[in-house]
Amino acid sequence: MYRYLIASTLALGAVTATPAFAAQPVAAASASASQLKAQDVVQHYSTLVYANYSDTITAAKQMQKAIHAFLVKPSQATQDAARQAWLDAREFYGQTEAFRFYDGPIDNEDGPEGQINAWPMDESYVDYVVGDDNAGLINNRKIPITKKRLADLNEHDGEENISTGWHAIEFMLWGQDLSDTGPGARPFTDFIDGKKPNADRRRAYLKVVTELLIDDLQSVADQWKPGMKKNFRAEFSKGGEESLRKIFVGLGSLSRGELAGERLEVAMASRDQEDEHSCFSDNTHRDAVTNAQGIQNVWLGSYKRLDGSELKGPGLRDWVAAHDAVAAQKTSLQIAKSVASAQAIPAPFDQAIQGARDSAARAKIQATIDSLTQQSKDLVDAAKAVGIEQLNLVEP
Repeated sequence: MYRYLIASTLALGAVTATPAFAAQPVAAASASASQLKAQDVVQHYSTLVYANYSDTITAAKQMQKAIHAFLVKPSQATQDAARQAWLDAREFYGQTEAFRFYDGPIDNEDGPEGQINAWPMDESYVDYVVGDDNAGLINNRKIPITKKRLADLNEHDGEENISTGWHAIEFMLWGQDLSDTGPGARPFTDFIDGKKPNADRRRAYLKVVTELLIDDLQSVADQWKPGMKKNFRAEFSKGGEESLRKIFVGLGSLSRGELAGERLEVAMASRDQEDEHSCFSDNTHRDAVTNAQGIQNVWLGSYKRLDGSELKGPGLRDWVAAHDAVAAQKTSLQIAKSVASAQAIPAPFDQAIQGARDSAARAKIQATIDSLTQQSKDLVDAAKAVGIEQLNLVEP
């Protein structure tokens, strides 16, 4: 989510590869530019994007089924199953964030990104919080709970007034995170009539906000659907080097401005739980991994699908390797390092950001920030190697 990000052209930078990642191959290093066309990379990227969004929708619908079972019969078991389904679906959505930042269907002027994944969230905008049992639209029976109304209320009169998307669902399933050692612990009885005021509205809200999330995800996926004459993919797939430039912008901006900056640096500086991405479920460490993985997916042209199959084709790495094998290898090593660094971030993230500046936990988060920052510079170098001289990337 944008809070104070600005567009900027990143300076070029070098990277020193560490031996631990030296085994990462550049498969297309021997290819020539005449054997691989920019169009091949762009078209495979479109295929990968559609596959990732399709898997996200499938996983979100599985989450919807689990939430429905929970709402029909609230219990600890059904609540736990709904929570796990949310976590499972986030694994796929997190990888799609590499498809942002270039005025595509997810975050152009009319894009639903703000309804899908806006954060940080003021919990009291939606439901009760400690110290205020009557807070939120759920406890205001004058406000209708419909998809249109919730969409209208999202970020109304304030960017933290979030009423829709992944994190609104997350808050409803977990509640406020008041623990130093684990996630939120909203009791399932919040959804049982007679156990908590406005339980009926709480059930309605969770049902409707989940439906809206799936609608929004589907609207984005439809713009990447193959075989259409007038959707975004139809034009993007014919865009050649301009579309390649957009792909680079997406990866570089997620690397530096959003993931390293907005999602990690801000929380490191504030040490505030409210600045972590998935604060109610304590899933922030996995958000970082899936974002980093999404970048690697696009770079390599490889994506592991929900059914376990692997989608493979020409990625940015192959196009860069056809022009400059050294730049391709250097960027591949740094991206692999970023994924490994993100995987090493301790959980829970809200505790990892506490303590002394030189603590072991903070050092691991800082290592991820440093790797992603260098990665964005390497992506600029890689783009330059294929004739793209400037990338307007999002920087903090």
